[in-house]
Amino acid sequence: MPPRTRPTERQRRLGLELRKLRNRAGLSGDQAGSLLDADRTRISNIEAGRVDVARNRLYMLLRRYGCPHGPLFEELMAMAQETGRGWWGDFRDVVAPVGRDLAELEARSAGIRVHEPLFVPGLLQTADYARAVIAESEQDEHRVERFVEFRMARQRILAGVVTYRAIVHEAALHVQIGGPKVMRRQLLRLIEAARQPNVTVQVFPFEAGSYSSFSRSFGIFGGSVPELDTVHLEHPMDSVFLRDGDHIEEYAKMFERLSGLALPAVDPESTPESHESRDSLSLIQHVMYRM
Repeated sequence: MPPRTRPTERQRRLGLELRKLRNRAGLSGDQAGSLLDADRTRISNIEAGRVDVARNRLYMLLRRYGCPHGPLFEELMAMAQETGRGWWGDFRDVVAPVGRDLAELEARSAGIRVHEPLFVPGLLQTADYARAVIAESEQDEHRVERFVEFRMARQRILAGVVTYRAIVHEAALHVQIGGPKVMRRQLLRLIEAARQPNVTVQVFPFEAGSYSSFSRSFGIFGGSVPELDTVHLEHPMDSVFLRDGDHIEEYAKMFERLSGLALPAVDPESTPESHESRDSLSLIQHVMYRM
């Protein structure tokens, strides 16, 4: 089978973990290839995610690489069985591969932590807010609506068991994307989303101090095992996926520092008189009522 031109997120991640395990075992590509009765090119293509590896052959590699039976072993075996196809493939006409990779990563995550300094996070956006954001860079109305449909489809994961924590800078609450009416509905959506038991929303207020070291948006996507965690960095021209353990730990610590500096999480069930100190809910309501 000829190599595929562009691997899926699942293929890339499986290949990366296999390369890590092979290097840890001190095996060359030729040595690994001999296990499969193949050459180093085949191993290179597997590790780059360009071709799939059958489960029986993956089992042989994992055993030879010294990967112990356990959660990582089982998850890698399960990844080899997946097709990598999902609903995001229906949006190839408008969504770039990196956007579809993000949707696949979200769908495979057990927990998501997101920091947004300028916008409401995509998984918490209303359709009108998303439409206004997308229309800033896309003029074709049909494409705008397809992008909005894609963003709304991504939000379906919040109805499941995935845990979602969002830290949003207060600036994002004040920027009137789409006008006051759209923003009021968007702020109300933040409060409504926080009613879900698996969703936590915190606001980082202006008065919390220096923000320069936290000015970039990022997302941390927890795999079924820690070895499969991924960091996603937003960029106007492209996005970056970091899968190195040191990077992931760095961003995880940054997220917790942000959480510690941010206001207490939104609790929609709390009564106004219970707010002895300022919290995320009271700030969102204050901004909303002033619009």
